[in-house]
Amino acid sequence: MKLTDRQRAYWRHNRSLIVSLLAVWFLVSFVAGYFADELNGYSFLGFPLGFYMFAQGSLLSYLVIVAVYVYVMNRLDREYDVAERR
Repeated sequence: MKLTDRQRAYWRHNRSLIVSLLAVWFLVSFVAGYFADELNGYSFLGFPLGFYMFAQGSLLSYLVIVAVYVYVMNRLDREYDVAERR
């Protein structure tokens, strides 16, 4: 099946969004973990920052990533007229 230019543009936007959000996920999950000892030198609400980032901050960032994906994909679906009809 051949894709039209419009379909290719839709998937190009979709892939770039996914790659961007995966990069944020990687930074929050692995890069922040790599620097956990250094982050523990700072405190946030009485807890070491490294602990707080992994106990609360990373979970909140995952929720933000999902919310951004839903919002942007809904907008992209409407723009390319592939949104679900209600």
